Amino acid sequence: MVKQRLTIGIAGAGIGGLSAAAFLARQGHDVTVYDQFDEPGPVGSGLILQETGLAVLGELGLRGAAEALGAELHRLHGIAKGTGRTVLDVRYSALRKRLRGVALLRPVLFALVYEAARKAGVTIEPKTRIINVSRADGLLTSGEGATLGVFDVIVDALGVRSPLSDLPRVKLPYGALWATLPLPEDGAFRSGALEQRYDGARKMAGVMPSGRATPEGPETATYFWSIRAGDYAAWRALPLADWKKQAVELWPETERLLEPVTTHDHLTFARYAHRTHWPVVEDRLVHLGDAWHATSPQLGQGANMALLDALALSLALSVRGETHERLKEYHRMRVGHVRLFQAMSYLFTPVYQSDSTVLPWLRDWLAAPLSRVWPAPPLLAAMVSGALGSPLKKLHLKPAR
Repeated sequence: MVKQRLTIGIAGAGIGGLSAAAFLARQGHDVTVYDQFDEPGPVGSGLILQETGLAVLGELGLRGAAEALGAELHRLHGIAKGTGRTVLDVRYSALRKRLRGVALLRPVLFALVYEAARKAGVTIEPKTRIINVSRADGLLTSGEGATLGVFDVIVDALGVRSPLSDLPRVKLPYGALWATLPLPEDGAFRSGALEQRYDGARKMAGVMPSGRATPEGPETATYFWSIRAGDYAAWRALPLADWKKQAVELWPETERLLEPVTTHDHLTFARYAHRTHWPVVEDRLVHLGDAWHATSPQLGQGANMALLDALALSLALSVRGETHERLKEYHRMRVGHVRLFQAMSYLFTPVYQSDSTVLPWLRDWLAAPLSRVWPAPPLLAAMVSGALGSPLKKLHLKPAR
C-alpha cells in the first residue's frame, strides 16, 4: 500500500496509460483513465515485446499470458533484392543464449493491460476526448466542454498526436501499410524470425509471425509494406492488383500470404514521426510513452518504452515526498534510456526508409559484412532487445534467464 494516496487522472487508454493505471491503482492511488473510445480497443499492428517490456509485464503478472499467445522471435533477418545478400541478421542469442522477443497482436496486449487496470480498481471513462489541461490546477478539459479534476497528478498518455504535448516537428517521409493475416500452413514464415526484403531504401516489405488472438485461435502474421506518405492517395487510386504485383515481385513467397488482401481497405496506413516533448514534468502534468518520446518503428520499441515509463512512474510515486519532486525522479529514471533509443531510431530509419541511394549501398556492401564481425553481433542484439543502456536494474527488475 502506498504511503501517500494521490488522485491521478490519466488521459489515454493505450498500452502505456493502462499499464500505469494498473500499477498506480495497485499501490492504492485513486486512478481515473479517460479515452475517446466508445468501447475499449486498440489501433495498430502486431508488435514485439522485448525482454524489457516482458519484465514489466511480469511485474503486472501478465508475462505468462503474453508469452502463451505470442510467437517467439529469435532473429531479425533481411535480404536485398537483386543481390540476394543478407544485409540484416540480428540474433538474440548473440547477446544471451535464451534471450528472445515475443511478437504479439496489439489487441491481445491491450486486453491484458485493460483487464489488469480494471481488476486493480481503475475507473475507466470512455467517450471522453481530452483536449486541454490546466497544469498548475490539475484540471482536464474534455471536447464536450466538461472540466475534470482536481487531480494531484495528470498523466498525458495520448500518444504522438496528444493535444497536451508539442506537435511532432519531424514527420517522417515514409510510413507503412500493414495487415494482420492468417499465417500460411506451408511453413514459409515459421522460422521464428521477423523477415524483411529490400529494394534499396525505397521499397521494404516485412513479415512477422504475431501469435494468436485466443489460445484456440489460428496463428497470424503481420505484413508491412513501406510507402512514402505522399504516395498514399495515389496508391489507393491504382488497382490493388498493380500493387500486389510489385509486392510479389519483391518477395515471391508472400503471394499466398497476401491472398486475403482483396481491397485497399484490408491494408491500414500508418504515418510515423519523431518527437521529444520537453519538459517531461510540467507542474502536475507528466508525459508518458509517445506523448513524450515518439520514434519510427525501426527498432520496434514503442510498446516496450511505454511499459518502462509506466513502471518508472509508479516507482517514483510509491514513496512519500513532495509530488513534483517524485515526478522529476520519474524523468531521471527514464531520460537516459529514452535519449539513447531516440538517437538510434533517428539514425537507423533513413538506412531502411528513405530516398537515398548512398545509404542502402553502404548498408548492403559495408555495414552488412561488418555486422557479422565481433563485437557487432552482441551489440546489435543489445540494441534490438532494449538491453543497450537497459534500465531494468534501475527499475529493480531482473531479466529472465
